[in-house]
Amino acid sequence: MREKKDVLPIRILGDSVLREKAVPIEDLTDEIIKLARKMEITMKMANGIGLAAPQVGRSMRLFVVDTEYLEISKRPMVFVNPVIVERVGESEFEEGCLSIPGLYANVIRPEKIVVRTLLLRRKKLVERELEADGLFARVIQHELDHLDGVLFIDHLPADERARLLREWTLQRHSVG
Repeated sequence: MREKKDVLPIRILGDSVLREKAVPIEDLTDEIIKLARKMEITMKMANGIGLAAPQVGRSMRLFVVDTEYLEISKRPMVFVNPVIVERVGESEFEEGCLSIPGLYANVIRPEKIVVRTLLLRRKKLVERELEADGLFARVIQHELDHLDGVLFIDHLPADERARLLREWTLQRHSVG
């Protein structure tokens, strides 16, 4: 059951945790299992497809992906300590981010990837190597960037990034 107490505040651009390199998870604890569940709920409530631990203020190498939305699985996937081991091709697609609400831009990323990760399954970590392409590959890359303190806007040319950030800042100040 989704309760408001389970929804975590999402950190917004400007919060220093979003620019930190997240720390690897050494041991699976009840706290991490609970955090992953709350992240799943937070992601769904915010209408996101993915959410990384730094986005909720936790500097750890963990993110969740809404694989039901991607029509891959009925349950979200929880990635722990993921590493991309292969990149193939290139594609351009519009991205947004829960930590930069209302800002969207086309980003070029590899079309296909192979990721080595631990998946959280029934309170256990299971080592997997997954092939992903299309939107699934893009979401994994976007969330993994968060674990390295990188935001999708960092993939844009400097002039475009500066223009979009100026517009975003003006928009946020005019709303507030």
